[in-house]
Formats: sequence, structure tokens, C-alpha cells
Amino acid sequence: MPITQSAKKALRQSVKRKKQNLVKKEAYKDVAKNIKRFAASGNAKEAEKLLVALFKAVDKAAKTNAIKKNKASRIKSRLSKLVAKIKK
Repeated sequence: MPITQSAKKALRQSVKRKKQNLVKKEAYKDVAKNIKRFAASGNAKEAEKLLVALFKAVDKAAKTNAIKKNKASRIKSRLSKLVAKIKK
């Protein structure tokens, strides 16, 4: 347990930030999961609609440093390729 005031405050801050980061990470992971589900079933139109939501969620997570910039790019790239593949 933290003893000093600054350590107590740092603990409060880190707990709050962890919650916020988890919310942002779960947001893009849920969308990505749905895109993969639509891709597996061959539903390209629905998957393509969700790409916009995925880009928004991933960019928000990267902007607030919940995930790194390159990871955001990698996620967007891989799922875009997946949707393009089933679109053909």
C-alpha cells in the first residue's frame, strides 16, 4: 500500500487510466471481432460498414496511447486486407 500522499494519488491516477485504456481497447477489439465474424460468414457488406467504426475506435485508442501508433496501423491494415479479400 502507498504511504505518502503522492504515492496514493499516483495509485488513484493509474487505476483510473487503466480503466479508461481498457474501455478503449475493448471497443476496437469488439468491432474487430465482429468484422472477423462477418468475414468468416462471407458477408462483405456488413464487414465493410464496420471498418469505419474500427478505424475510429483504433485511432482513438492510439491517440490516447492506449495502444501504440504502429499497432493501430497494423490492425487497420490487416482487417482492411481481410475485408478486401472477401469482397472479391
